[in-house]
Amino acid sequence: MPVVNIWLSGSARGRAGVAGSRSLGRRFGWLWAAYVVSSYGTSLGFGAFPLIAVLVLHSGLAEVSALSAVGLAVGAVLAVPLGPWVEFRRKRPVMVAMDLTRFAALLSIPVAFALGMLGFAQLLVVSVAVTASKIAFNAASGAYLKALLPPEDLLVANSRFESTTWSAIVVGPPLGGAAAGMFGPVVTVAVDAVSYLLSALCVRAIGGNEPRPARAEAPGPRSGWAARAGDLLEGWRRVLAHRTLRRLFLNAILVNGLIMATEPLLAVLLLGHLGFEPWQYGLAFALPCVGGLVGARLARRLVARFGQHGVMLTAGTLRACWPAGLAFVQPGVPGIVLVIAVQFGLVACCGVFNPVLATYRLDHTDPDGVARTLSAWAVSGSLAIAALTAGWGLLAAVTSPRTAIAAAGVLLLATPLLLPRRERATGDGAPGPPVRGRRSGSASESKEPNPVVPGG
Repeated sequence: MPVVNIWLSGSARGRAGVAGSRSLGRRFGWLWAAYVVSSYGTSLGFGAFPLIAVLVLHSGLAEVSALSAVGLAVGAVLAVPLGPWVEFRRKRPVMVAMDLTRFAALLSIPVAFALGMLGFAQLLVVSVAVTASKIAFNAASGAYLKALLPPEDLLVANSRFESTTWSAIVVGPPLGGAAAGMFGPVVTVAVDAVSYLLSALCVRAIGGNEPRPARAEAPGPRSGWAARAGDLLEGWRRVLAHRTLRRLFLNAILVNGLIMATEPLLAVLLLGHLGFEPWQYGLAFALPCVGGLVGARLARRLVARFGQHGVMLTAGTLRACWPAGLAFVQPGVPGIVLVIAVQFGLVACCGVFNPVLATYRLDHTDPDGVARTLSAWAVSGSLAIAALTAGWGLLAAVTSPRTAIAAAGVLLLATPLLLPRRERATGDGAPGPPVRGRRSGSASESKEPNPVVPGG
């Protein structure tokens, strides 16, 4: 199941309503282009690692499950120290380095396959490297985005990233599956690798001078290991100290974790127990992604009319109501129709919620803590997905896939209780109020708006 892996008030709401109709500048265009090519490359290579493990290396079920869980968990742990490292470095060089790391790691698979040296251990190492690099890249790009664009354009930018994500999911997996069938899954990994090289070139083309961020002096006598440990935990401290961000954080990692935990179980239920054909399974999850495009397009209009908090509360509540319906899927056409309807509703709500959440998170994080905050958020999400996927696999083994899917759906119905119930005018206990006006980064070097971050 696709992950649904996202403050406007007063006059800002009115500006957001028309912001989508204007250009966000050449530099944002290159940032968006980088996001487009990497998103489509990743979608084309979707599912390639399990296919290589099964079809090429003849791995068993335990190995295939470990490939997903270990890659997420170990990659997330390795990404923890990358948050402070990213925070105090220029963001574009970090983004280029992480893209090139993913390019080299993924390209090693077709090279090893051509030399007859590909093994399961290499798949694990590459999965870990790609996960850690992705977290570091997203942290850097988020901090860069906040510096690039003024606050009123953040929602427009995040809506464009969200639309790109869902359009890539609509197109990528079916084409990738066809390519894997004709040429083998290793070829789709090579395409994914090249997409990261193209992404690095797009980031490089943004141009402009980016000043090195200044490290703020920490209060008190901390030094050495204590200071480094404080840097590692700073992202979580900032999130948990802000009452609204804390609730959104807990809601997001639980919702995404439960949805992703049911993905392999739903595949077993549909393809194994109910006898769906692979093309039916693919159609049932590709077609509803159009709902994500619709939701992302509506997000800024809904915020302009109902406010950021109201949209997050409503869309966040509605998205939790859909997954329980998957426990009632039956064989044949009625089953396909049910899956498409449930998925469409879920993805449409996520298409609205994700860019609004990403915008709120950026706007309520101080510029000197964006990278660490986004890293902490992503690390927690990856660990939660790995843990819940393993736990729900055990539950399905003890009971049945349908029972485990139903249990996840029931728990999801309780997740709206974690959403903030009221909009607050203050910082909610955050380290500081939302920063407006001049931003850190290269704003003074160009008349174009400052760079923003893709969130989600």
